[in-house]
Amino acid sequence: MMKFAWDNYKQYALGKNELRPLTKNGHIGNMFGGLRGATVVDALDTLYIMELEEEFQEAKKWVEKSFDLNVNGEASLFEVNIRYIGGLLATYYLTGEEVFKSKALELGEKLLPAFNTPTGIPRGVINLGSGMSWSWGWASAGSSILAEFGTLHLEFLHLSELSGNPVFAEKVMNIRKVLNRVEKPQGLYPNFLSPVTGNWVQHHVSIGGLGDSFYEYLIKSWLMSDKKDSEAKRMYDDALEAIEKHLVKKSAGGLTYIAEWRGGILDHKMGHLACFSGGMIALGAEHAGEDRKQHYLDLAGEITNTCHESYARSDTKLGPEAFRFDAGTEAMATRLSERYYILRPEVVESYMYMWRLTHNPKYRQWGWEVVKALEKHCRVEAGFSGIRDVYTTTPTHDNMQQSFFLAETLKYLYLLFCEDDVLSLDDWVFNTEAHPLPVNHTNFKASARW
Repeated sequence: MMKFAWDNYKQYALGKNELRPLTKNGHIGNMFGGLRGATVVDALDTLYIMELEEEFQEAKKWVEKSFDLNVNGEASLFEVNIRYIGGLLATYYLTGEEVFKSKALELGEKLLPAFNTPTGIPRGVINLGSGMSWSWGWASAGSSILAEFGTLHLEFLHLSELSGNPVFAEKVMNIRKVLNRVEKPQGLYPNFLSPVTGNWVQHHVSIGGLGDSFYEYLIKSWLMSDKKDSEAKRMYDDALEAIEKHLVKKSAGGLTYIAEWRGGILDHKMGHLACFSGGMIALGAEHAGEDRKQHYLDLAGEITNTCHESYARSDTKLGPEAFRFDAGTEAMATRLSERYYILRPEVVESYMYMWRLTHNPKYRQWGWEVVKALEKHCRVEAGFSGIRDVYTTTPTHDNMQQSFFLAETLKYLYLLFCEDDVLSLDDWVFNTEAHPLPVNHTNFKASARW
C-alpha cells in the first residue's frame, strides 16, 4: 500500500503537497505557506522504516535538490512543525544524514517570530518570508488554539538539542508557564487562549480537534525526557483526572466515550481525532502507580473499543469524522456533514499502542479489517482517496491522498504487525504526525538499532 501511494504521488504530483488520485495531479493547498513536498517529507521515515530503499532515495534526493525554504506565504505554525520539522528530525535520527538536520533547523528558525506576542503564546499563522504572524480568522477573538501551541514541545526540544541554541526550548517552556498560571475551569483546559492576555477566550473543551495533541505531548514530553520532566507528568495526570471526572461517559449501550464540554454543558459526541486518546491513555497507564495502572489500561481499552465500534457500525467498515451518543444512536454519525473519512490514522494508532501494551490479538484483527476496508473503498486507480460517506458501499471519493496517510495511517498499520523492537516504545516517542523522536537516554546514537 505504501509503495502504491508513493509511486502514484511520485508519478503525478512529486513536489506538490498532496496527490489528487482521481484527476492524477497535485494539490498545493494553503496550510504550508508556500512550502512544497509535504507528502515527501511526511513519507520519508515511513519509507525508511519499511525498507523501501529505492523510494527513500528518491524522496531524499527531492529534499536535497528541490526543497526550497525561501518561501513567502501564510503557513500554519502547527502543521509546519508536526509534518515538516517532525518528519525531517525523525529522518535525521533514523539515518544520521545531515541534510535532514540542517533543513529542520533552518525551518525552525523561520517559526520563531510567531512567538513575538505579549505572553509568548504563539499566533497560529505565520508568513515564512516576512515573519509576520496572526491568528486564524475563525478562532474566536484572535485567540490561539490549545492543540496548536501545545503541540510544539517535542520538536522544539530537539531543535535546541541539535542546534545548541536554547531559544527553541525556552519558547515552549514559557508556554507551560502561562498554562500553569491561568485558572483551569474544573481542572480542564479550554481550547482558545488569548496570546495577548493569557486568558481563556471561551470555555469549549475537547479531546478531539482543537485540544487533542496538547494532552498527548504532556505524557510524551515526560517519556522523551527519560522520565525526568516531572512537570509534564504532573500536568498530564491532573488533566486526565479532570477529563475522567467531567467528560468520560458511558452510553446506554455500554460504550465509554469522551464528550465535549461547552461552558459546563456536555455535547455527547466524539470526533475521529479524539480516538487517539485510547493509545495515549494506554501509554500513560504503563507508568501510573500500580493501583491506577490497570484502571487506565481498562479505560484505554474501552475507548479504543468505542472507536472500533464507529468503524464496525458503518457499511464500509471505516469510521466517520464524528460520531454521537444521543437520540438512541450510538457510535454513528447522525449528521450528513460528519459521515466522511479522509484516511485518518487515529483509530489504528490506538490499535497499535493497545497491541504493544497488551498483546491482545483482537487489535491486530481490527487493524486487518481496516486494511481490507481501505483497499476495497479508498484505493483508486492512481492512489488512495478519502470517501464522502462511510455509510454507503458505493462511496464517492474526495480526490485527496492526504500526506498523513503515508506518515501515520500506513506507518501505524505496519507497526501493528511488526515485532515490538521495531521503533520500540522504550526508545522512541512518536510526534502527533507519527514521526519517531528518540527518548533522551544519554547513550542514544542516531541510527543505532531503530
